[in-house]
Amino acid sequence: MDKNVLRDKSFAFALRAIKLSKYLQTTHKEYVLSKQIMRSGTSIGALIREAQYAQSKADFLHKLSIALKEANETEYWLLLLVESDYIDKKMFDSILPDIKELLKLLISSTKTIKAYK
Repeated sequence: MDKNVLRDKSFAFALRAIKLSKYLQTTHKEYVLSKQIMRSGTSIGALIREAQYAQSKADFLHKLSIALKEANETEYWLLLLVESDYIDKKMFDSILPDIKELLKLLISSTKTIKAYK
Protein backbone atom coordinates (compact mmCIF):
# COMPACT_ATOMS: atom_id res chain seq x y z
CA MET A 1 0.00 0.00 0.00
CA ASP A 2 1.27 3.49 -0.80
CA LYS A 3 2.32 5.97 1.90
CA ASN A 4 -0.51 8.24 3.01
CA VAL A 5 0.32 10.19 6.19
CA LEU A 6 -3.25 11.21 6.98
CA ARG A 7 -4.59 7.69 6.45
CA ASP A 8 -1.78 6.07 8.46
CA LYS A 9 -1.92 8.50 11.38
CA SER A 10 -5.71 8.31 11.60
CA PHE A 11 -5.53 4.50 11.65
CA ALA A 12 -2.92 4.56 14.41
CA PHE A 13 -5.08 7.01 16.35
CA ALA A 14 -8.14 4.78 15.93
CA LEU A 15 -6.20 1.93 17.54
CA ARG A 16 -5.34 4.20 20.47
CA ALA A 17 -9.00 5.22 20.79
CA ILE A 18 -10.04 1.55 20.91
CA LYS A 19 -7.43 0.78 23.57
CA LEU A 20 -8.48 3.82 25.59
CA SER A 21 -12.11 2.74 25.38
CA LYS A 22 -11.22 -0.76 26.59
CA TYR A 23 -9.18 0.76 29.43
CA LEU A 24 -12.11 2.94 30.52
CA GLN A 25 -14.50 0.00 30.46
CA THR A 26 -12.26 -2.44 32.33
CA THR A 27 -10.58 -0.09 34.81
CA HIS A 28 -13.36 2.39 35.55
CA LYS A 29 -16.49 0.51 34.40
CA GLU A 30 -17.20 3.63 32.35
CA TYR A 31 -19.34 2.86 29.28
CA VAL A 32 -20.82 6.15 28.03
CA LEU A 33 -17.69 8.23 27.53
CA SER A 34 -15.74 5.16 26.43
CA LYS A 35 -18.21 4.56 23.61
CA GLN A 36 -18.07 8.24 22.61
CA ILE A 37 -14.27 8.27 22.40
CA MET A 38 -14.29 5.01 20.43
CA ARG A 39 -16.97 6.24 18.01
CA SER A 40 -15.46 9.63 17.24
CA GLY A 41 -11.85 8.45 17.44
CA THR A 42 -12.36 5.63 14.95
CA SER A 43 -14.63 7.53 12.58
CA ILE A 44 -11.84 9.98 11.69
CA GLY A 45 -9.91 7.29 9.84
CA ALA A 46 -13.04 5.70 8.39
CA LEU A 47 -14.02 9.02 6.82
CA ILE A 48 -10.52 9.55 5.46
CA ARG A 49 -10.68 6.09 3.89
CA GLU A 50 -14.09 6.92 2.42
CA ALA A 51 -12.67 10.13 0.96
CA GLN A 52 -10.08 8.13 -0.99
CA TYR A 53 -12.90 6.91 -3.23
CA ALA A 54 -14.95 10.09 -3.29
CA GLN A 55 -17.12 10.64 -6.34
CA SER A 56 -16.01 14.23 -6.81
CA LYS A 57 -13.78 16.92 -5.34
CA ALA A 58 -16.83 18.25 -3.45
CA ASP A 59 -17.51 14.78 -2.03
CA PHE A 60 -13.82 14.46 -1.07
CA LEU A 61 -13.92 17.82 0.72
CA HIS A 62 -17.18 16.90 2.44
CA LYS A 63 -15.75 13.63 3.83
CA LEU A 64 -12.57 15.33 5.07
CA SER A 65 -14.64 18.13 6.63
CA ILE A 66 -16.67 15.59 8.58
CA ALA A 67 -13.42 13.85 9.64
CA LEU A 68 -12.23 17.25 10.92
CA LYS A 69 -15.44 17.64 12.96
CA GLU A 70 -14.96 14.14 14.40
CA ALA A 71 -11.36 14.96 15.34
CA ASN A 72 -12.52 18.11 17.10
CA GLU A 73 -15.19 16.12 18.93
CA THR A 74 -12.59 13.54 19.95
CA GLU A 75 -10.43 16.27 21.46
CA TYR A 76 -13.50 17.39 23.45
CA TRP A 77 -14.02 13.86 24.86
CA LEU A 78 -10.34 13.64 25.79
CA LEU A 79 -10.58 16.94 27.65
CA LEU A 80 -13.64 15.68 29.52
CA LEU A 81 -11.89 12.43 30.40
CA VAL A 82 -8.87 14.18 31.90
CA GLU A 83 -10.90 16.87 33.69
CA SER A 84 -13.20 14.23 35.21
CA ASP A 85 -10.18 12.13 36.33
CA TYR A 86 -11.02 9.09 34.19
CA ILE A 87 -7.55 9.42 32.67
CA ASP A 88 -4.53 10.98 34.32
CA LYS A 89 -2.49 13.87 32.97
CA LYS A 90 0.27 11.54 31.76
CA MET A 91 -2.18 9.52 29.67
CA PHE A 92 -3.80 12.70 28.35
CA ASP A 93 -0.42 14.25 27.48
CA SER A 94 0.45 11.08 25.61
CA ILE A 95 -2.59 11.07 23.32
CA LEU A 96 -3.25 14.81 22.94
CA PRO A 97 -0.41 15.47 20.44
CA ASP A 98 -1.83 12.76 18.17
CA ILE A 99 -5.28 14.33 17.92
CA LYS A 100 -3.74 17.82 17.61
CA GLU A 101 -1.64 16.57 14.68
CA LEU A 102 -4.69 15.04 12.99
CA LEU A 103 -6.56 18.31 13.44
CA LYS A 104 -3.70 20.27 11.85
CA LEU A 105 -3.42 17.82 8.93
CA LEU A 106 -7.17 17.90 8.30
CA ILE A 107 -7.35 21.70 8.53
CA SER A 108 -4.46 22.01 6.11
CA SER A 109 -5.96 19.45 3.72
CA THR A 110 -9.39 21.06 3.67
CA LYS A 111 -7.89 24.54 3.15
CA THR A 112 -5.80 23.27 0.25
CA ILE A 113 -8.79 21.60 -1.39
CA LYS A 114 -10.89 24.75 -0.98
CA ALA A 115 -8.11 26.85 -2.53
CA TYR A 116 -8.19 24.73 -5.69
CA LYS A 117 -11.98 24.62 -6.08
